[in-house]
Amino acid sequence: MILITTPTGTIGSQVLRNLLDEAPARGEELRVVVRDPAKLSDEVRDRVDVVVGSHGDAAVVDRALDGVDAVFWVVPPNPLAADLEEAYSGFTQAAAKAFTAHGVQRVVAVSSVGRGTPVADRAGLVTASLAMDDLIAGSGVAYRALACATFIDNLLRQAGPIRDRGVFTDTVPADRPEPPVATADIAAAAVRLLLDRSWTGTGEVPVLGPEDLSAADRARIVSGVLGRSVEYQQVSLDDYAAVFASRGVPEAFTAGMVDMMRARNEGLDEAVSRADANTVVGTTTFRTWCEEVLRPAVLGG
Repeated sequence: MILITTPTGTIGSQVLRNLLDEAPARGEELRVVVRDPAKLSDEVRDRVDVVVGSHGDAAVVDRALDGVDAVFWVVPPNPLAADLEEAYSGFTQAAAKAFTAHGVQRVVAVSSVGRGTPVADRAGLVTASLAMDDLIAGSGVAYRALACATFIDNLLRQAGPIRDRGVFTDTVPADRPEPPVATADIAAAAVRLLLDRSWTGTGEVPVLGPEDLSAADRARIVSGVLGRSVEYQQVSLDDYAAVFASRGVPEAFTAGMVDMMRARNEGLDEAVSRADANTVVGTTTFRTWCEEVLRPAVLGG
């Protein structure tokens, strides 16, 4: 049996959808843990075992892991956490103990690139995510952290400004190349590992997009796909922080986001290479993602 956490989230829903297609032929049953089962379609609820609750809760995770061989683990964002350690390692603590108690064999989690870089210990949410990896790896379970580059899909949050003002923003210099990766490719990498019973030990699997693109490159591609001019505007880290503060986001999470973006500006996403033996290179180009995902979100249809 495979347990999927965050089955209604951006990546978790794609992992679940792929496993619904592939797991039965491998003799794998599926279970999900979800706060609100109403967010699952009737078809999904008919085909999976559902445990209701938060996978950060010890009693819930104890029920969810009964009879489970492999786990897809994602920590949901919690801007209201007292600090980033609580948001990541604190949320994962009960599960890390339960993995051993229930004899779970393999865990695959979404994490970040950056380990071993000069900025790894001051990268905000990334630093907290890497500490979570260490916690799970220390539990004795076989573990693979999907060390992901920046998500292409983050641009969806700016569909409104792109549509209304022809602009998107970020904190990176316009000419800095990055290897952004589509969440569909992250989900596909997770599914391959979850269905593979042969791997052991602990380690990272970097997941990068197929091309290096700067923000200026992305603006040019978005403009071409949408058939209208779209510009990139770099914002300062102070202005970036002010947006979170204006929305009432607590200081700890705001500082974590700012530190992560600062680390990204200093080369966080350049920590690994596509030439590394264990790197997974996604197949979704930025242009393809824009055609299939962004254009419908901006233009409709």
